[in-house]
Amino acid sequence: MNSSLKNILLQCGFDDVQMQTVAGGDINRAYKIFTGNTSFFLKVNDAAAYPLMFQREADGLEALKKYSHCIIPNVVKTGVADDQQYLLLQWIERAAPAKDYYSSLGKSLAEMHLQPQTQCGWQVDNYMGSLPQHNMFTDDWCSFYAMHRIAPLVKVLTDAGRFGSKQQQQAERLYRKLSQYFPNEKPAFLHGDLWGGNHFPNENGLPVLIDPAVYCGHREMDIGMTALFGGFDHSFYEAYQYHYPLESGWQQRLQLTQLYPVLVHAVLFGGHYTAQASSILELFAA
Repeated sequence: MNSSLKNILLQCGFDDVQMQTVAGGDINRAYKIFTGNTSFFLKVNDAAAYPLMFQREADGLEALKKYSHCIIPNVVKTGVADDQQYLLLQWIERAAPAKDYYSSLGKSLAEMHLQPQTQCGWQVDNYMGSLPQHNMFTDDWCSFYAMHRIAPLVKVLTDAGRFGSKQQQQAERLYRKLSQYFPNEKPAFLHGDLWGGNHFPNENGLPVLIDPAVYCGHREMDIGMTALFGGFDHSFYEAYQYHYPLESGWQQRLQLTQLYPVLVHAVLFGGHYTAQASSILELFAA
């Protein structure tokens, strides 16, 4: 055990504990901490490389507790030891899903989205994966999506030589057309990164939400994220539609809502994500 980890455990009030390395994402080191009858989840990464990442994640989890009926892990402590930052959470054991797991998740997401917000954005910037996510409050969704989601990543890809003038021009055309695609709705509070890896059933089979990238925006962004990597069970979408029906044409808008996370993946990983982002731009800028 290195000195930084020892100092983190001391800051958390742990002296003599057992630890087990567990999965924690691409940039984190993660551990299950055993203390008597209680277990905790500890994530650690480089504080200089990802400033305030875990503080922002903790803020997002607390916001989810406010707006969502799903189970959210309790935040125990965040901090910095040496050059390492950490997030200590309640450990929630994973188990088999209840029969109505996905319908319960769909209902809960619809109920969260039904709580109208006044503006797009969030009170602080946070992270989408390992990329900074800028959340300046903006009155209308289309301006927010263009200026604070798509444009910064198109610029990164262009500066890196992975996008050219064609993609830049398509992005500019798309910005002007966004209002033709998105139905006009009040902003909703969003999980922000609701793919299949960021929810799981607890020991009672009920939905748990983790790893948020929260902000307020168009609710179809969360729906698009659920469908990006294979999609959720059909009962999720049926339950969501029952409690908060989506406007007509939402299936055709899925790729448009997925443009942002695909751009994030293109910046982080390149490869086919860059080609996928280019294809989405071409489709909706036409």
